[in-house]
Amino acid sequence: MKAAAGILKSAFTGEGAWARVLGAGMLVATVAAQHPHPAFDRSRAKDVFSLIPNWKFFAPNPAVHDFHYVYRTLEPGGATSEWHEIEMIEPRRLRQAFWFATRRPEKAVFDICTAILQLAAKGGAAAAQTNSAYQVLVEFIRRTIRERHGEDAVRGFQFAVVRAAGHDTAEEPEPLFLSPYTPMRRPPVGGHLVTA
Repeated sequence: MKAAAGILKSAFTGEGAWARVLGAGMLVATVAAQHPHPAFDRSRAKDVFSLIPNWKFFAPNPAVHDFHYVYRTLEPGGATSEWHEIEMIEPRRLRQAFWFATRRPEKAVFDICTAILQLAAKGGAAAAQTNSAYQVLVEFIRRTIRERHGEDAVRGFQFAVVRAAGHDTAEEPEPLFLSPYTPMRRPPVGGHLVTA
């Protein structure tokens, strides 16, 4: 018993004790931060320099729905097109379990859309439109329309975000966000573009 007490005492005293105490504290904080209960996140909340790693493998609230992006265009003659879907979800293949770099744009648009929907839920559609995430999504859709239809074939567009359950066809798709009419050409900086 005396030998164990001596080893414990020497671990916290003498040369290099501060490094051992710091290492033990980091180990305890890291293990505690992995617990899913919010009370264990206190150490990470005070971690200004992000030194405590987050090794949680599974998300506590995994996504169970997909976002689908649809748009319709306003043609130069004034006619409105049918809704067109932007295919973002790539069919899964076995090799993607090991390397799936092409999923990055899909994930980025999903995260941007989540941010827009959170802003719209708090402050309405007008609040979401002033955010940079909304502007990035508008530019993504504008580029897609330009590639599909050409620059001069479209005056403007409107897009919607629709939530669907993926392979579960029992659940109907639900529209979550509808944008206002957006001109195809960006207005000049500091200027205003008048739309009909």
